[in-house]
Amino acid sequence: MSETPWLTIIGIGEDGVAGLSAASQAALHAADVIMAPPRHLSMIPEGSAERIEWPVPFANGIAILASLRGKQVAVLASGDPFWFGTGSVIARSFGPDEWRAFPTASCFALAASQLGWALDKTHCVGLHAAPTARLRRHLAPGTQIIATLRDGSGVHDLATYLNGAGFGDSTLTIFEHLGGPQERITTAKAVTLTGTFDHPVCAAIKVAGDGPSLTTATGQTDSTFKSDGQMTKRPIRAITLSTLAPKPHEHLWDVGAGSGSIALEWLLAHPTTRATCIEPRADRAARIRQNADDLGVDHRLTIINGNAPETLTGIDTPDAIFVGGGLSTDLLEAVIALNTRLVVNAVTLEGEAFLASAQTQYGGELMRIEIANTKPLGAKRGWSASYPVVQWSLNR
Repeated sequence: MSETPWLTIIGIGEDGVAGLSAASQAALHAADVIMAPPRHLSMIPEGSAERIEWPVPFANGIAILASLRGKQVAVLASGDPFWFGTGSVIARSFGPDEWRAFPTASCFALAASQLGWALDKTHCVGLHAAPTARLRRHLAPGTQIIATLRDGSGVHDLATYLNGAGFGDSTLTIFEHLGGPQERITTAKAVTLTGTFDHPVCAAIKVAGDGPSLTTATGQTDSTFKSDGQMTKRPIRAITLSTLAPKPHEHLWDVGAGSGSIALEWLLAHPTTRATCIEPRADRAARIRQNADDLGVDHRLTIINGNAPETLTGIDTPDAIFVGGGLSTDLLEAVIALNTRLVVNAVTLEGEAFLASAQTQYGGELMRIEIANTKPLGAKRGWSASYPVVQWSLNR
């Protein structure tokens, strides 16, 4: 392993070179090439090192960086490059013996220290390259959030989103040029926020308001999802998710997804889960996408508009499969061959008979779920039973 790797990733704050550690300053001084966005290059005094502006889109810069092997190269990034920054992208593009990193304080750490917030009890979210809906899962009164923002207009986008979600009473603390000589801090309610803001900018949010919050358990309210009525309802969905048992980094196939409620709750279970919805109707596929956008989980969802099993080839292998109805012999053979967790729900007598036969052949468990709700019965009340659901689960 080389004593000094050719590539050094340096985190720099708004205080520029003066705020860098001795090791970071030494790496800059020794660099043959300094590669960074224009704003960061402007912080570095002129010297003998060649300067290269990192291109847009960001991915185009990796090939340029690779072409510089053999030279001492310093890459500048904001704050801590490994917290919603470029560091992880660069690191996975090169061998571990090729690079080293010298981070500085992140905007999250700087903002928390200004507010006196415990960072381990604060949600840190990167909205500089993501929609504000990524906040959705965190919106509950009393929650503390620090979010990076794209630019000054992103501040008003954030306030507009919070107002529309019913959390306009949230307190926003806007940090511009945090940690530098141009630092400016503005505090206001989302509903009354005015003014203009400069990049770089981040926001701390103390959530307040009477908007609907997502439950931390399975079984979101049915109104969480837009639907034409083709949806696994909350009690059955809660049981189904419990049977599917999502775990970090796992991938679900939701076959015949309808509104996508099962896949979407799978994605809400953990920020590393992924899902693929297979839905034959184009209008429902579009509605699934809208639901995913609203819940801020669109980046982890793939939607395939087509029929199963014909569309099941070429998809990333699942860790679990859910079939909400319409299980056929061909589809059963296709999903059984994948040798993974399988959960199938059926509501018709024909579907129930098919699942009973499948359980006889392949094993697993059959469960009959019967639910009744009260409804008026003359001047009194009685029980109104929903159609029973038969669930077959196979854990392989």
